[in-house]
Amino acid sequence: MAADTTTPEEHTDYQELAELMDSRAQTDGLLARIYRVEADQDLLDEMRGMRFPTATGNPHVDEGYKLLYTYLKGIWDDSVTELAIDYVNTFIGHGVNAFSAAYPFESVHTSERRLLMQEARDEVLAIYRANHLKKGKWKQSEDHIALELEFMQVMSKRSADALRAGNEDEAVNLIATQYNFLEDHLINWVPMLVSDMLKHAKTDFYRGAAELTLGFLESDEEVLRDLLEEDE
Repeated sequence: MAADTTTPEEHTDYQELAELMDSRAQTDGLLARIYRVEADQDLLDEMRGMRFPTATGNPHVDEGYKLLYTYLKGIWDDSVTELAIDYVNTFIGHGVNAFSAAYPFESVHTSERRLLMQEARDEVLAIYRANHLKKGKWKQSEDHIALELEFMQVMSKRSADALRAGNEDEAVNLIATQYNFLEDHLINWVPMLVSDMLKHAKTDFYRGAAELTLGFLESDEEVLRDLLEEDE
């Protein structure tokens, strides 16, 4: 077995960065869960137990947490039903046209005719496969926002593992993969999705999720860019 040549200071830095990756993965996972299916009581109970910061430095994050806190504080017996109705209203709509809901697919927001299964779906599918990932049994298209966020979650977890193992090169490659995916995909279309969500959502829960998503991606872009610039 080769000797560990990592200094104590590097061990500390790697541990702190690994914890940052863990935190990012948790947020990606929470957001992915919100978008994947309707909220259930378990999700609401979990979120009610969270501590939401009030001044993060990003106005969208702050507004998102405020709206979510307001909704969760006022949960009532029919909240799960209310959110199920709002989920359909927000993300599925009535199928009248391509503008009747906040469709959570990248292709809809990046293709000229707002159609599903377009170039964006093929691109993200290739990225998933290149990173040895499959979407499992879920039936939605690969460019659904939940799957794109879950991709970021998995890459963040892999980055944390690489850092804890002292594998800096692997960690840098994984962080670069996340940054490129964020730039080429999520940042490229999620602002349009958020705008539509704010038009169609009736509850503070989904309006808050919209604001939090946009703010988190903006902040995450800065974090990943700074990390990569430090490594140059």
